[in-house]
Amino acid sequence: MRTLRRLIYGEILLAVGFVLLAFLALFFFFDFVDELPALGKPSVLDASRVYGVGHALLYVGLLVPSRVYELMPIAVLIGTVYALVRLAQGSEYTILRTSGLGPWRALRTLLGLGAVFVALTFAIGDYLAPLADRTGQLLKAQFQGRISVGQTGAWLKERQDDAQYSVNVRAMDASGQLEGVRIFAFDRDGRITATVYAGQGSIDSGAGVWLLQDVERRSFDLRDAQQATAVHERLPALEWPTGISADMVSVALLKPERMRTVDLFAYIQHLEANNQTAQRYQIEFWRKVFYPLSCLVMVVLALPFAYLHFRASGLAAYVFAGVMIGISFFLLNNVFGYIGNLRDWQPWLAAAAPSLLYSLASLGAFGWLVLKR
Repeated sequence: MRTLRRLIYGEILLAVGFVLLAFLALFFFFDFVDELPALGKPSVLDASRVYGVGHALLYVGLLVPSRVYELMPIAVLIGTVYALVRLAQGSEYTILRTSGLGPWRALRTLLGLGAVFVALTFAIGDYLAPLADRTGQLLKAQFQGRISVGQTGAWLKERQDDAQYSVNVRAMDASGQLEGVRIFAFDRDGRITATVYAGQGSIDSGAGVWLLQDVERRSFDLRDAQQATAVHERLPALEWPTGISADMVSVALLKPERMRTVDLFAYIQHLEANNQTAQRYQIEFWRKVFYPLSCLVMVVLALPFAYLHFRASGLAAYVFAGVMIGISFFLLNNVFGYIGNLRDWQPWLAAAAPSLLYSLASLGAFGWLVLKR
């Protein structure tokens, strides 16, 4: 049995590696083309530095771990289908079956290899990809001057005693300095009591304060509804005590699919504690939990291909079928995330639905084609 596993694992690993390398080369080219318009532009922070080809190649290279994480289930499906079809086409798989490789033993063998792919995908997606992506973001920030999300940046909330605060950070530069900080303070009845705008700021997480510079502050006295007053003042600096750390701001400025699972969970807890909607981040959290497990689904889905009868020219058609199944899974996985967010589905259901559907399809194909036929 050890010899059989060595043969099957060797063929599948070689095929998966080749497919993954081909996909990475294609996406590396596309990502590099996207960086071409930025070539030759001087750095916002230092005009003597120019964004060159080396910087673009380094940035695109830092995106490779994220691409590996995204493409791993598709590569596992296509590579496994190719390896099993090639073994079946050369009658090698028939010999393996007569040597004692029954359907259930073949399924257990593939699940063992699938567990290796699951562990590898989780490790890349939870440790290597977030670190590389954040390094790439900081590299771009050295030339573009900041990290930002959309037109308005990141929004956060915090409760302090009887006050509530809504905080907006437009951007963060490569050194961790904040740009365009706006703070809105509300009382327990939801009435605004003060606004603060700061052109720049920094976070002292150890002391639990934000150090704001170039500050405009407006305070509103609402104790007398008939004679409400407002006080406007300009300050060179202001210390704002808060529990919002630099890690929370950086998490809010990054895409949720690029975060570590632990960071996502901690950020979800912060949002729920401050009565903010966390649906999008909850779906991404459960997707990061279930996505590596899709490698198991893919190897089970590929197993029935080994029991089909092939002609000499049938290999390409079945590999193409594997490609289309993998692409459909990738698209369905993204679509269900958006639909779940719009329809307010249970986050775990929106994240697990594609894997559950393909698991049922793979087990159905295995039961009908392998066991009955």
